[in-house]
Amino acid sequence: MVDINVDTQSFLVIVAVAAVSAAIAGVLPRKVALPVVVLEILFGILIGPEVLDLAQPDEFTQFFSNLGLGMLFFFAGYEIEFNKIRGRPMALAGMGWGMSLVLAYAIAAVIIINDTDHDGLIFLGAAMATTAIGALIPILKDAGEMRTRFGTLLLAAGAAGEFGPILMVTELFSTKATLTSALILVAFVLLAIVASLVAVRSVGRTWNLIERTLETSGQLAIRTTVVIIFALVALATELGLDLLLGGFVAGVIVSLALRDREVEVLESKLNAVGYGFLIPFFFVFTGISFDIAAIFERWTLAVGVPLFALCFLVIRGLPALLLYSRELDLRNRVALGLFSATELPLVVAITTIAVERSEMSSGTAASLVGAAVLSTAVFPLLALRVRAGATKTIVE
Repeated sequence: MVDINVDTQSFLVIVAVAAVSAAIAGVLPRKVALPVVVLEILFGILIGPEVLDLAQPDEFTQFFSNLGLGMLFFFAGYEIEFNKIRGRPMALAGMGWGMSLVLAYAIAAVIIINDTDHDGLIFLGAAMATTAIGALIPILKDAGEMRTRFGTLLLAAGAAGEFGPILMVTELFSTKATLTSALILVAFVLLAIVASLVAVRSVGRTWNLIERTLETSGQLAIRTTVVIIFALVALATELGLDLLLGGFVAGVIVSLALRDREVEVLESKLNAVGYGFLIPFFFVFTGISFDIAAIFERWTLAVGVPLFALCFLVIRGLPALLLYSRELDLRNRVALGLFSATELPLVVAITTIAVERSEMSSGTAASLVGAAVLSTAVFPLLALRVRAGATKTIVE
C-alpha cells in the first residue's frame, strides 16, 4: 500500500489565497487594478517557504498545480478560433515568432559567453521566445478584447508564441532519439485528429442530451470535457511528450466539436472549473515554488530579473513593431508588443526541465522565472493603458 502524504494545510492556504486574490482584484479601482494572476503569484510568494512559510510545495500540491497548468493550456487551445486567425494574422504571427527565435538565441549566446555557469543555449533561447497567451486570455476577456481585430492579431501571435515553444519542448528536450521523438509526435497528432473527428460527429448526434444535462447533476458536457483534457494530458505524458501539448490539443478538439453551437452555459461552467479552482492553484503554487534566495546568490542574478524582462520585450516586442505596420498604428503595435512579451507558464516549464538536466543553474532559472513574473505583472497593465484610448473594432 502506497503511503501518500497529504499536506492539507498547504492545500487549504493555497485555495484561500486564490479566493482572497480574486476578492482584492474585484474591488481595486480600475486605475490601479492588477490582473488576478499577478496577485495570485505575489501572494504565493508571500505564503511560501521563503517568506511566511504557511505553505510548502510537495508532490500533493504539485499534482494539482499540474492539473491547473494543463487546464490553462486547454483554454489557450479552446479560445483560439483558427478560422479567424488563419491567413494574414497567422502568417504575421509565424514570421514574428521566427524573428523572435533569432533574437532569443542571439541574446542567449551573448549571455552564455559571459556566464560562468555556461547555461544551456537551447533552453535559454526557447524560454525567452514564448508568449503566455493562456495567462493573457482572462485579462483580454475582462478588457473586452477577445472579439476585436486587435485581439485576433494578438491571439494569432500568442498561438505561435505558445504552440511553437511547446513543440520545441516536445522535440528538442525529449530524452528519446530525434527520429523516435518525431514519430511519437506524429502519432500523437494523428490520434488527436481522429479524436477531433470523433468528437465533432459525437457532439452532433448527442447535442440534445448534452443540453438537457447542463442544468442537472449529470453535467455530461463538463464530465466529457474533463475526460478529454485528462486523457490527452495523460497520453502526452505517457508518450514522453509534454503535458502542455495535451492540454492545448484538448482545447482545440473541444473548440472544433462545439463550433457554431450556443455554448454560453457550457463555457460558464468550464470557466468555473478552470478559473475558479485549478488555474489559480497553478499560479499560487508558482509563487510558493519561487526560489527568491537563489536570485541573491550573485548580484548578476538579481540584476538579471529586470534585464531578462527587458530581453522579453525586445525579443517578442520588436517583431510586433516591425511586422504589423500595415495592420496597426504605432500605439496599438506597442500594446501588441507588450502583450506578446508577457511570459510565464512555459518559462516555468522550460527552466524546470533545464535545472533537472543540470543544463541551467537554479539561480539563472530563478532569474528567468522572476522576469516572467515581472512581465506578467507589468506588461499587460501597460498594454491596457496604451490601448485605453484606442478604437476597438469588433470582428464577427
